[in-house]
Amino acid sequence: MSRAVVVAGATSAAGIAVCTALARAGMRVAAVGSDAGRIARVAGVHADVTGYACDLTDPAAVAALAEDVHRDLGPADGLIHLVGGWRGGKTLADQTDEDWDFLHSRVMTTLRNTTRAFNDDVAASDAGRVAIVSAESASAPTAGGANYAAVKAAAETWTRAIAQGYDGGRAAAVVLVVKALVDAAMRADRPDRKFPGFTDVEVLGEAAVQLFALDAAEINGRHLRLAAGSDTETGVFA
Repeated sequence: MSRAVVVAGATSAAGIAVCTALARAGMRVAAVGSDAGRIARVAGVHADVTGYACDLTDPAAVAALAEDVHRDLGPADGLIHLVGGWRGGKTLADQTDEDWDFLHSRVMTTLRNTTRAFNDDVAASDAGRVAIVSAESASAPTAGGANYAAVKAAAETWTRAIAQGYDGGRAAAVVLVVKALVDAAMRADRPDRKFPGFTDVEVLGEAAVQLFALDAAEINGRHLRLAAGSDTETGVFA
């Protein structure tokens, strides 16, 4: 039977790219987002993508989601967490409480809820995978991006803690690192911009597929930097 993979934050450009790549690779995808209409459109891109509307900040809702995924697709072999957002300013004083609450809820709370709900499944899989996408700025923070960098660093720490629980097994938890992501719509909106160092969402999609073929012991707990640009034929990992 093909692997079942949960993609949290599936309605973004990155989420659509990951869902599409996984489905084309023969995996059964649970595409999860908060907007039922947008999730329905994502689920329409491939027969092996099933959509689920869920408030990932609500532990009870995520527990119910896990039950629904079990019923429809069976135990989850993977979780790709793409829920996020960016808030920041120019100085430390610009880091508002509202921005902090938004980022903490979107990034950390959703990650904590989803990984706890699906952890037993992933740990029991013969190739279980958990992956988050982080930014270079988490390890090189600026005053104007303090809220964002701090929350991303916390998400990385949480993921490494998951990885420790997988030591010696066949599952792996990894942090995929980019400068930033770019997609076709962004390029169309800014045809004059080169987006230097940015990683195309198509590269992210292919990286999600390749994670399941890599040796768990070699990648567990690691930061894996994704290649810049959009050419997946030259390799997705930098």
